Amino acid sequence: MTTSNRTLAVLITGASSGIGAALSLHYAKTTAHTLFICGRNAERLEETKRKCEQVGCKVFTKILDVTDRAATRKWIEESYQKTPLNLVIANAGTGTIHESLESIYQTFDTNLYGVLNTILPAIELYRTSSSNTLKQIAVISSIAGYHGLSTCPSYSASKAAVKAYGEALRIKLKPDNIRVNVVCPGFVRSRITDQNTCPMPFFMEAPDAAKIIAEGLSRNKAVISFPAPLRFAAWLISVLPNCLSDFIYAKLPNKA
Repeated sequence: MTTSNRTLAVLITGASSGIGAALSLHYAKTTAHTLFICGRNAERLEETKRKCEQVGCKVFTKILDVTDRAATRKWIEESYQKTPLNLVIANAGTGTIHESLESIYQTFDTNLYGVLNTILPAIELYRTSSSNTLKQIAVISSIAGYHGLSTCPSYSASKAAVKAYGEALRIKLKPDNIRVNVVCPGFVRSRITDQNTCPMPFFMEAPDAAKIIAEGLSRNKAVISFPAPLRFAAWLISVLPNCLSDFIYAKLPNKA
């Protein structure tokens, strides 16, 4: 990859593992000249940085919990000062294996408010910038966000909120020339799916998912949802009468 082909400054949250780490490496190998990545695990984040730097990308890391609103805003603003961002990917998320009072609040704090803490400062910076370069925001939802799941109520609800918000923002921010894309993956290898003991149909490795996401973002797809069979099944059940969808989802095995 030549320097002239590296046109993007990309910021990715939750880059220490799973989709976030895979996206970091994908962009480092392809179109990013600079990466800003954050995570909560220093060792894993440094490993992501090392791999990205090996392929010629400049990488800045930050140990960060995206539920910290002030710290996240400060990091994004400082990153933008180093070089204007072209793509912000709000990827950091958590799963809920056992629903408890603490885990429910943690899931919403990370999956919903962590996304807001990431994209709202980015939107402000984009709106005040006079640059004509790419301004794009991607929010990572899930196929689980198509319908509330009794096996993971807080996870599916938080991802549904992110999906709906991203779809609405896409329309709202179009006049500002800010692209917004919603990503709804199925089962992708991550620290979340590593905890699952239930069946995971159409299971996918993270690098394969990263490639699909990056291609969808380059084409400015409104919703990047995959794999196709699982997406179709989730959509179909979501439009069925409740008496049918309740019956189907009640048959699903517990996550653990």
